[in-house]
Amino acid sequence: MKRNDIIALHQLTIEELTDKLAKLETELNMARLEIKAGKRKNTHSRLMADNIARIKTILGLKNKDLLWQKSQASGEKS
Repeated sequence: MKRNDIIALHQLTIEELTDKLAKLETELNMARLEIKAGKRKNTHSRLMADNIARIKTILGLKNKDLLWQKSQASGEKS
């Protein structure tokens, strides 16, 4: 994944990232099955796994930031 692609991932919403994550996980599982069955020899499954990890990291950061914002908002109301 190129730097511009990674920057674009950071600009996606949590819902869009979740959808992209589900799609990539499905593709990775299908690729692994095809490799085991001998239908696919050369695949970029490692790159797919790296992209999944990137998306999970970004989701974690966004969720952490969202929780922090909620805690700050509830602290101001009290």
